[in-house]
Amino acid sequence: MSADDMWDEDGFRGLTSDFDPDWVLSDAQKDLRARLIDLCRTTLRANAIESDKGFTFPRKNFEALASLGLLGLNVPKSLGGLGENHVAMAMVVETIARYGCASTAMCYVMHCAAVAGAMLRHHDNQAIQDLMRRLDKDCLVGTLSLSDPATGSHVWFLISSKAEKDGDGWRISKKASWTTSGGFADWYIAQTTSPDFDGDYGNFSTWLVMGDEITAHPGSWDGMGLKGNQSGPIEIDDLRVAADRLVGPVGDGATSNEEATDPFFLFGTAACWNGIAMGMIDIVRKHTTRKKHVDVGLRVCDYPTIQDYVGEAIIATNASRLLTYQVCRLMDDITNGCDWSIHADAANNPRADTAAWSWQAKYVAAANVSHVGDKMLHASGGTGYKAGLGLERYLRDGKAGWLMAPTNEVIRNFIGKAGLLGFEALDLWNQQVSQRTIDNEIKKMSPDQKRALADKLLEQARESAA
Repeated sequence: MSADDMWDEDGFRGLTSDFDPDWVLSDAQKDLRARLIDLCRTTLRANAIESDKGFTFPRKNFEALASLGLLGLNVPKSLGGLGENHVAMAMVVETIARYGCASTAMCYVMHCAAVAGAMLRHHDNQAIQDLMRRLDKDCLVGTLSLSDPATGSHVWFLISSKAEKDGDGWRISKKASWTTSGGFADWYIAQTTSPDFDGDYGNFSTWLVMGDEITAHPGSWDGMGLKGNQSGPIEIDDLRVAADRLVGPVGDGATSNEEATDPFFLFGTAACWNGIAMGMIDIVRKHTTRKKHVDVGLRVCDYPTIQDYVGEAIIATNASRLLTYQVCRLMDDITNGCDWSIHADAANNPRADTAAWSWQAKYVAAANVSHVGDKMLHASGGTGYKAGLGLERYLRDGKAGWLMAPTNEVIRNFIGKAGLLGFEALDLWNQQVSQRTIDNEIKKMSPDQKRALADKLLEQARESAA
């Protein structure tokens, strides 16, 4: 069955493959996509409706993905994976979101980002290697837990956590505010401040934690969309773990984020939003080419206004798709096609230099899916407003894109500040002193206020020295 026949029981799938940038895919990746579309048709799509109605975690969909070896998509063949690259991951995520289930796609992104965090430092870690070998065989779903309830979308700032040495192992604690698949995942890549933490929040470490070692409230997720992703708080409460549960060296958290978890999360979420946008266009094409206005003898698709809506949506979404795929191609080029062996040298971290492109891909895709959702709702009229057409679920799912950390406001500020002042001005862990701000505030003070401030600062300096 060709991709153009895999939309519904009528053999109609929305846009034809003329609008897919297939030149970015290898023949093996095209074959994988065809098999995945068929899996969406037979399994994932029906389960998406179930997840949306009942806030059901898509475990059945992950079992189906495991049957294609997709939980180990970026795991090397030597560890039982498919050994695929970044482009393949973007394609898989986009395909799941477009044809199958957006909640599954989002959970899958978090799984792949967790795999990346583990694979970055798997070389001398038997616990990680054993886990990677079992991903598809035992359907072991992973996720990231990096957030902190005290810092919102500044997820890299870990205040509610700690770790310490405990004999030949470690003892860790953490509170996380937003953990996709929280309470349902089988394993977690979690981060805390480092055991030698001295007040520098840029010093944090990465841990492998198993599902039965965390405290969660599964089933408490009540979001507007992505109802199956079960994003919620988790806690790790004074947990003692073996030495090999430390992923990489102490203090490797920032490098892990920059080189592994962040890139995979950012281009993965971009692919998810691109897939949702394409799915909405597919639905509108199907609806408007069949819906007729008998009074004027026209189908809805015959109106120039509808054609303009769809044309704009296709062009903007494909621009976003191509940006995402180009970012992935860049990562493929600098890592020999996602070859994890290059990281046996812990100083070899080429993806870290591509952060600005990953941020932009996420921003563009998240902004676009929201805009396309509104336009496709306008194009489908009152029918699209009802649940039966399926558009409203895609629209609700896509609205998460803008809000998901780092939010589009945060990314926009990052890019603007870096463009104007350089990347060093981002000051992620709030360590740089703004002398201009200090001087500006002091000049507003009266002499008495200045003396009071001076006395206060001198006292703080004496306490710090003591």
